[in-house]
Amino acid sequence: MKLHTLKPAKGSKKNRKIVGRGAGSGSGKTSGRGHKGQKSRSGGGKPSPFFEGGQMPLIRRLPKFGFTNPFTKQYAIINLRDLVRLGLEGEVTPQKLVERGAIMAKLPLKVLGYGELDRSLTISASKFSKSALEKIEKAGGKAVVIKNGN
Repeated sequence: MKLHTLKPAKGSKKNRKIVGRGAGSGSGKTSGRGHKGQKSRSGGGKPSPFFEGGQMPLIRRLPKFGFTNPFTKQYAIINLRDLVRLGLEGEVTPQKLVERGAIMAKLPLKVLGYGELDRSLTISASKFSKSALEKIEKAGGKAVVIKNGN
């Protein structure tokens, strides 16, 4: 078997249907699209998946619920486990964490208590969870609350 002897399987290749070539061709005039209607027109023959034939769409029939508080505060969060992974020593500030790429610079820092702290650290942050405070003090460290956000 050689590349130039290969042929497609019998019946797998079909000729393209040529439409709009006169009444004698069998598919002239309306080109197999029938008379009138959405699918007979050129362009958008298929509506969006949410279109329901003109009846009131489901998305508009269902009641809307929920609320997004515009005054919510966002924090850059970091877990104690991540502080251990970064191998930080001594004093930990948001600036040091930004330099290491651990948090975003714009957001105030919140320290969460997931993981164990194996060294004594002085951590400065805007907020601490209760479990984080307990674990920091248990490891002999100190939690400093800063007011300015970063």
